[in-house]
Amino acid sequence: MGSSRPGRRPPLSRGQTWTINVAAGTRGARIWARTGCSFDGAGRGQCQTGDCNGLLQCQAYGQPPNTLAEYALNQFNNLDFFDISLVDGFNVPMEFSEFRRLHSGIRCTADINGQCPNQLRAPGGCNNPCTVYKTDRYCCNSGSCGPTPESMFFKQRCPDAYSYPKDDATSTFTCPGGTNYRVVFCP
Repeated sequence: MGSSRPGRRPPLSRGQTWTINVAAGTRGARIWARTGCSFDGAGRGQCQTGDCNGLLQCQAYGQPPNTLAEYALNQFNNLDFFDISLVDGFNVPMEFSEFRRLHSGIRCTADINGQCPNQLRAPGGCNNPCTVYKTDRYCCNSGSCGPTPESMFFKQRCPDAYSYPKDDATSTFTCPGGTNYRVVFCP
């Protein structure tokens, strides 16, 4: 697992869990799964998806493709904002929900890797069109863009998830500040 905040964590194997205590006011945080990893005793190696520049302990965002859980805590009107993003592509299914499940969470559990269009395929995952084409149409560098047929491939399979950079209206969710969450890989 990778995490750009709040710190570095050891590998998380199938069926294992760990708890992260995140400070109120945290912004721009990401959690992602890394797959196909191999590291030496010094923590150097690589992952097929979500790699952190060859380091076991992530110090930056993971390399695409990776499914992202993103969050910002105790923000505007004391709300937590959270989403699942496919803007960096997809590597594993994910669920992001309130810990006690009093409210429905968001999920992206489709077989995106199995159905990935040939031009977006990557070892172990499915790239977002921006990663492949690197043009404003797909990356929204100018600040205005809309969905493309390629981004709609993701949106049709995971309607809760961000599929392109300006996909805020249907992809950002909130809970009251102080809520506890769970991120589940391969639910």
